[in-house]
Amino acid sequence: MFGEDLERIVARIEKNYEADEIFFTKPGRRFPNRTAIKGIITELRRVMFPGYFGQEMLTSSTSPSYFIGQTLIEVERALREQLVLAFAYTATDAASGAGSSCDDDCRPCRFCSDDEVQKRADEVCAAFFNELPEIQRVLLTDVQALFDGDPAAGSKEEVIFTYPGLYAIYVYRIAHVLFQQDVPILPRVMTEIAHSSTGIDIGAGAHIGEYFFIDHGTGVVIGETTAIGDHVKLYQGVTLGALSTRGGQRLSGVKRHPTIENNVTIYSNASVLGGETVIGEGSVIAGSTFITASVPPHSRVSVKAQEVTVRRPGELD
Repeated sequence: MFGEDLERIVARIEKNYEADEIFFTKPGRRFPNRTAIKGIITELRRVMFPGYFGQEMLTSSTSPSYFIGQTLIEVERALREQLVLAFAYTATDAASGAGSSCDDDCRPCRFCSDDEVQKRADEVCAAFFNELPEIQRVLLTDVQALFDGDPAAGSKEEVIFTYPGLYAIYVYRIAHVLFQQDVPILPRVMTEIAHSSTGIDIGAGAHIGEYFFIDHGTGVVIGETTAIGDHVKLYQGVTLGALSTRGGQRLSGVKRHPTIENNVTIYSNASVLGGETVIGEGSVIAGSTFITASVPPHSRVSVKAQEVTVRRPGELD
């Protein structure tokens, strides 16, 4: 009976809490808050695309300055808190032996003062918010690419309000700035929030150019070290991945995902794998292809036509 077994079950689970993999029973451990991070994404999207995802009604006769300023003040406060938590989490790892000893270029750790942690959060916030105007400019090129590339798009407003590809791209562009500032955890949480709601998985470390197009989107995977140029189009099920990850943590920071040059189109369910694989400018990759070697510019890559057999009712094999 459960009641009779409960004490034994509780004791065994409590014993498992001593494992290094379970951190939150350790003093001083506090993880960043996923709900708060999602709130940051939501509020910034209101600034990037005002009037679509909030109650604000901005007109030519109404100055948007107050709305922008007030929203960014609230976002900065929330982001700063999550940055401190993320740095503190990583610092405890370093203190427990996962990190290296301090030097002049170290990030804040347990052995640094709270002032140093706050200073690092200040630096990241300053860099992040200074990038927002540029992020917005590039996002508008993504909107244009989606509208131009999809004949089903009724308007650019429809693209902004409804397209999951744009949402995933937006979250990636926000997360990428934090990734470039060596912020732990938060960029991954952001892109996983987008992944869970769209089925599109974009590594925050990927480098993606302007006028980026993802149509339909479900099942798209873009690895962390992927490099993508301008005016690139991807369709559902595309994987830009690694050839093998058997090397595990030894591959951290190594380019293991492909490079896609400008003006490339990759159709549904194609896989392009490997850090040395380059898809040359202007190439078109057909659906369901599997590519592990570089392709020269302006190539057309396709699978050899498969035989299609149709049997009518009553016909024998």
